[in-house]
Amino acid sequence: MKIENTKAQMRKGVLEFCILSVLKDKDAYVAEILGTLKDAKLLVVEGTIYPLLTRLKNAGLLNYRWEESTSGPPRKYYALTETGQLFLNELNTTWIELHHAVTLVTSQKPTENE
Repeated sequence: MKIENTKAQMRKGVLEFCILSVLKDKDAYVAEILGTLKDAKLLVVEGTIYPLLTRLKNAGLLNYRWEESTSGPPRKYYALTETGQLFLNELNTTWIELHHAVTLVTSQKPTENE
């Protein structure tokens, strides 16, 4: 089993949550989203993020608007919908529970019988 494959699967599993979280406080275009993820050491390529953003939009969690840019073509800004905010709140609750459970399991010390 290759560790890189497992690590990639772990990152993919939280990517949707991270993207929605990036958009919780402000609208952003793809380069900003990618920059925030990169700053957090969660490397994602454009070929991965565009289909995911489309899927989130089609699910009613995001919408977008076009905005003129002073440094090039217009930019597509993504924003959470009300449904997206509720979905993010649920994911956040699940993340907290999952983080707590994983921390408990991975930090357990062996019992005397082991």
